[in-house]
Amino acid sequence: MQITVVKSKIHRVKVTGADLNYIGSITIDEDLMEAANIIQGEKVQIVNNDNGERLETYCIPGPRNSGEITLNGAAARKVAVGDTLILITYAMMDIEAAKTFKPSLVFPNEATNLLK
Repeated sequence: MQITVVKSKIHRVKVTGADLNYIGSITIDEDLMEAANIIQGEKVQIVNNDNGERLETYCIPGPRNSGEITLNGAAARKVAVGDTLILITYAMMDIEAAKTFKPSLVFPNEATNLLK
């Protein structure tokens, strides 16, 4: 049996941009992606703590040490600059492997989105 478990989480980052005219996706500071074990193009769930929106898209790396969290395309309508987000990725695995799997959890500085 396979189950879906949390693979990665970037907890409480602030939206730094919303670009309606971009093709789509979420741009995430590459340092945060690396720390959370998230790769370019990976599906990510976005939970907006300020308005309750939940959506899914794929991620692209932003400049390192920039703190960038930009929602692109239609997703830009679901956020406002300054909103607090939780970013989550999931993985499917065998139930026995899932019992010992440890997700990558990242808690950046809430004011800057940078790693502490």
